[in-house]
Amino acid sequence: MERQKKIVKKTRVIKVSSEESWDCYVTKAFKQGCPVVVHFSASWCTPSRAMSPFFEELALQYKYVLFLSVDVDEAKEVASKLEIKAMPTFVLMKNGAPNYKLVGANPVELSRRIKGFIYG
Repeated sequence: MERQKKIVKKTRVIKVSSEESWDCYVTKAFKQGCPVVVHFSASWCTPSRAMSPFFEELALQYKYVLFLSVDVDEAKEVASKLEIKAMPTFVLMKNGAPNYKLVGANPVELSRRIKGFIYG
């Protein structure tokens, strides 16, 4: 049998699976003055899955921003705390608090909002 090489995809998106890890990442970003962009998704949600590769691309583009991914079924407490009602929802945060929410799979609008959020 021929050995196959595994392709390891480099990612800057951190998966959050608990309220404890959420608190840790958000607190650290706040202390460092780092903006945070969060993708709230669900494995069963087709639009969420469709947005994931685009979210990965944005994370590679904005290196000084923390990109988090939260599956609402795995981290229910986090989704509840931020009042996430639909997927996908993207939350832009500064100073440990949400500044803007974008609901739905709209890559153009997400890109525009992040750019304005970071440089505006």
